Amino acid sequence: MEEGIKLNLGCGRSLKEGYINVDKYGTPDIQHDLEVFPWPWKDSSVSGVILNHVLEHLGQDTQTYLSLIKELYRVCKDQALVHINVPHPRHDNFINDPTHIRMITPEGIALFSKKRNEETIKAGYADSVLGIDLDVDLELMHVSVTLDPFWAKDRKERNLSQAEILSASKRYNNVIAEIYMVVKVIKQS
Repeated sequence: MEEGIKLNLGCGRSLKEGYINVDKYGTPDIQHDLEVFPWPWKDSSVSGVILNHVLEHLGQDTQTYLSLIKELYRVCKDQALVHINVPHPRHDNFINDPTHIRMITPEGIALFSKKRNEETIKAGYADSVLGIDLDVDLELMHVSVTLDPFWAKDRKERNLSQAEILSASKRYNNVIAEIYMVVKVIKQS
């Protein structure tokens, strides 16, 4: 894939070498509010994006969040990879911070996949088909989680399986601390 701009969006104080560091506050390379559109990059000019603990702070209004996804799609090249870290919505790290305004989950990100949308329509499910509706296509390539330290210790001591951990995360708060996702931008059919 041809190289392009790499963006570290909502970078805060975590400036990354080789990326254009962008934030509303502080002293990034570019100071920009990600909820103000359009973003200052050309169509299909970005080859990689880091959103490290950013999305949960943006788009309290649904239209703003959907516009943010459309803008992310617009600036990214075909096959660009977007790396997303967010706190798990049922962890105190998410719940306790009043600036966390939107829950981000792999299932929610998958709603922007046209392939998934077509499967949803074919199966007759009622899920939103946001990829089709917004004309964006984001393919969820990888998901991993970081366990809360208590559960990480418990998993090791009790030799809990991945299935047992995932089951616990459906029943209890504070099992998974963070979710990491890699999303690929699809622009060619």
